[in-house]
Amino acid sequence: MMKKFRMPSAFTILFLIIIVIAILTWIVPAGSYEYVDETAAALEPVPGTYARTAEHPQGFWEVLRAPIQGFFNATDIIVFILVIGGFLGLVTDTGAIDAGIGSIVKRFSGRETLMIPILMCIFAVGGTIFGMWEETIAFYVLVIPVFVAAGFDSITGFAVICLGAGIGCLGSTVNPFATGIASGFAGISIGEGIVLRLLIFAVCLGLAIWYVMAYGKKVKNDPKKSLVYHMKEENEQHFLSQGTGEIKKLSGKQKTILWIFGLSFFIMVLGVIPWAEKFGITMFEDFNHWLGRVPVLGTVLGNITPLGEWWFGDITILFLLSSFICGLIWRWGELRFIELFLGGAKDLLGVALIIGVTRGIAVVMDDGGMTATVLHWGEESLKAMGSIAFADLSYLFFILLSFLVPSTSGLAALSMPIMAPIADFAGVGRDLVITAYASASGIVNLITPTSGVLMGALAIARVSYGIYLRWIWKFLLLLLVIVLVILSGAAILS
Repeated sequence: MMKKFRMPSAFTILFLIIIVIAILTWIVPAGSYEYVDETAAALEPVPGTYARTAEHPQGFWEVLRAPIQGFFNATDIIVFILVIGGFLGLVTDTGAIDAGIGSIVKRFSGRETLMIPILMCIFAVGGTIFGMWEETIAFYVLVIPVFVAAGFDSITGFAVICLGAGIGCLGSTVNPFATGIASGFAGISIGEGIVLRLLIFAVCLGLAIWYVMAYGKKVKNDPKKSLVYHMKEENEQHFLSQGTGEIKKLSGKQKTILWIFGLSFFIMVLGVIPWAEKFGITMFEDFNHWLGRVPVLGTVLGNITPLGEWWFGDITILFLLSSFICGLIWRWGELRFIELFLGGAKDLLGVALIIGVTRGIAVVMDDGGMTATVLHWGEESLKAMGSIAFADLSYLFFILLSFLVPSTSGLAALSMPIMAPIADFAGVGRDLVITAYASASGIVNLITPTSGVLMGALAIARVSYGIYLRWIWKFLLLLLVIVLVILSGAAILS
C-alpha cells in the first residue's frame, strides 16, 4: 500500500536547496560587481560593472559550513527574534490579550454584527504588528459559539478571526517575523515602505470586513444561504452545548500590561521610521542632544540611539526593557520570570534556526561567486522590463515561492539577498520588494493546506477545506488584483 505523500519540513527543503545551489556553483560561472558603498548595510551593485572571476565550486564541507556561517551572519536578527519571543511569552502568561479580547466579546454580546468589524480590526492589528497567527487558535473556541448563538454560522465566526489576523499578516507594517526579517536581509530599515504597507493593510482590511459582514448578514436573514446549512442543527447543538467558555474580567494589572505591550510596538514604529533622513524631522535627534547635556542624567542614561535611527540591536533592547517592566508590574519571582522568558524564546527557536539555515543558502551562493552572476542575469532581463512589470512579477513570484517555502521568515531570508539588489537594477525601492513579499506570503497563508493553524481552525469551526475554498476564492481574487494595482502604482511613483 502506497504511503500518503507528506510535504517535507521547511528545514529539509532548505537543506536540499543548499545542496542544489552548491551543485550549481560547479556549473554557473562565478562573477563579481562593484558596489556603491562597500561598507553600507545594503550593498547596492553598480549597473554594468559585472565581471567574471575565478571559479569557486562549493563542496561537501562548504555545504555543512554554510548554515553555521549563516547563523553568524544573521546574529542580530536571531537575537532579536529570541528576545521578542521571551517578551511575548511573558505577556501571554499574564492572560492580558485573551482577557482583553474576551471583555470585548462580553461587552458586545447581543450586538454581534457590530462585533465583526471591531474584532477583525483587533486581530488585524495583532497580525500587522507582531504576526498574530498561531496565537489565534484559542479564540476560535471562544468566538464561534457567540456568532452561532446570534444567528450566524460557524464560517462567520471563523472568518472574523482568520481573515482579521490573516489580513494583518498580509499587510505586515512592522511585523518583526516578516517585514523585520526581510528588511534585515535587504539591508534597510523596517520603517521604509511603511506608508505603502499601511495603504495595503487599510484597503484589504476594509474589503475583508465588507466581505464577512455581507456574508454574515445574508446568512442571518436567510440561514439557507449558509454554505454549512446542511450542518445547522448539528452545529448549533455542538457549539451551544459547549458554551462560549469562561470570559475573565480584565484586571488592572492586565490593562497595564496591555498598555506596555502596545506602547512597546508603538515606540518600535517610531524608532524604525527614518524621520530625519526621509522627512527632515530632527526633533528626536534634538531631544537626544538635549538629554545628553543634562548633568548626571545624561551620563547615567548613556548614548541612546535617536528614534528614527534604530536597527535590530536597538529594538532588541526595547523589548528586553519592556520585559523587565512587565516583570516589575506582574511581580513574578526571579526564577519564574526567567522560566517564562526562556520558554517564549524557545517557542521561536525554530524560527531562529530557519533563519540561520536559510542564510546558509546565500553563503554558498556568495562563496561560489554565483550571487553576482544571478544578479547580472536579473540586470540583463530588466533591460526589457519596466518597474511596473518587475513589481507585479515579484509579487507573483513570491506567491509561488511561498508554497515551496512555508516558513515566512525562511522565505524572507531565502529571497531578499537576491531580490533586493535586483530591485536596484529595476529602479524601484527595496522596500517595494519587501511589501510584495509580505503581501504574497500573507495571501498564501490564507489558503495553504500545509498551515496547521488554518487547518486546525477549520476543524474547530467544523468547516471542510473544500467548502472554505468555495467561500473564499472570490475574496482572494479581489485581494490579488488590489495588491497588484497598489504595487503597480507604487512602482510608478518610485
